[in-house]
Amino acid sequence: MPRTTYTGGITDTVIHKWLKVPYTLHVTKFLSPKRPKATFVLIHGIGNSAKAWDEIVSLLPNNVRVIGIDLLGFGQSPRPGWVKYDAKTQARSVGATLLKLGLRQKPILVGHSLGSLVAVEVAKRYPFVAKELILCSPPFYKQTPEKRQLLQRDEILKDLYRRARKFPQTFESISPLIVKLKLVADAFDVNSGNVDAYFEALESSIVNQTSLVDAAQLTLPMTILYGSLDPVVIGSHIQKLAKTKDNVTAKKIVTGHELMGRYTKFVAREMSEVVN
Repeated sequence: MPRTTYTGGITDTVIHKWLKVPYTLHVTKFLSPKRPKATFVLIHGIGNSAKAWDEIVSLLPNNVRVIGIDLLGFGQSPRPGWVKYDAKTQARSVGATLLKLGLRQKPILVGHSLGSLVAVEVAKRYPFVAKELILCSPPFYKQTPEKRQLLQRDEILKDLYRRARKFPQTFESISPLIVKLKLVADAFDVNSGNVDAYFEALESSIVNQTSLVDAAQLTLPMTILYGSLDPVVIGSHIQKLAKTKDNVTAKKIVTGHELMGRYTKFVAREMSEVVN
C-alpha cells in the first residue's frame, strides 16, 4: 500500500522537509477560563485524536484551561508522507504548537499511551516547558533484552507489533469492528488516510523507543497511571521507576489500556487533585 501523502504543495515541502521547520498541530480548546488555576495539555494515543479526551474533560472543574492536541498524522493535523513518526518528530511539533499558543502558565502535560511517550520526549527536549507530567498507560519497553531472558515480555510485544505491521489493510478493515466491540474508545479511527501513519508511529515511537531511559532522567513531577488488566503495559517497569525516582508516583487501578469507563473518572480525579 502506498503511503498517504500530505498535499501541502512545494512551499510546505521547502519549509518542513528541507528547512526542517516542525509542523504546528491542530488544537482543540476544551476549556478556556479567563483566570485558570492550571493549564492542561492533552496528548492522545496512537490511532486517536483529541476527541479521546471528551469524557474526561466533561468531568473536570471549569476553572482550568484544557487544550487537546492532534498528533502529527492523526485527527485534523497534517499527515506528511515523508515524515518519520517518532517521538522526537512528534515532540518538536508539540513544542512548536505550544510556542504558537503563547501560554502564560507552564502546562501540565497529560499523555495517553503513545502520547505519554511524546510527553516524555517534550520534557526531555524542552526542560522548562512543562510543569508536570501525568502519563496514562505508557508502553515503556526496554531497548534491548537482558541476557538469559530471551522471552522477555518487552520483546514479545515488540514482535507482535512488527507482525501486525505486515497487514495494514487487514488492520484497517477490522478497526471499525474493534470500536464497535468497545475494545477501544470511540475516538479510535484508523482508515486509508492514516493507516500508514499509524504503523509508522507504532514502529518509530513504540517499538524503537528510548522513553523508559528518558523518563528515568527527568526531574519534574511525574504521575504514572496504569491498569492491572492492560495487556501492553509492563507494570514492573513503572513500579521500578517509581521506587528509584523520588519525583515519580505510580498508581495502579483495575482497568485496561484505553481511556474508557472507570479509567476516565480516575484520570479526571487525578487531574483535579493536581489543582487542589
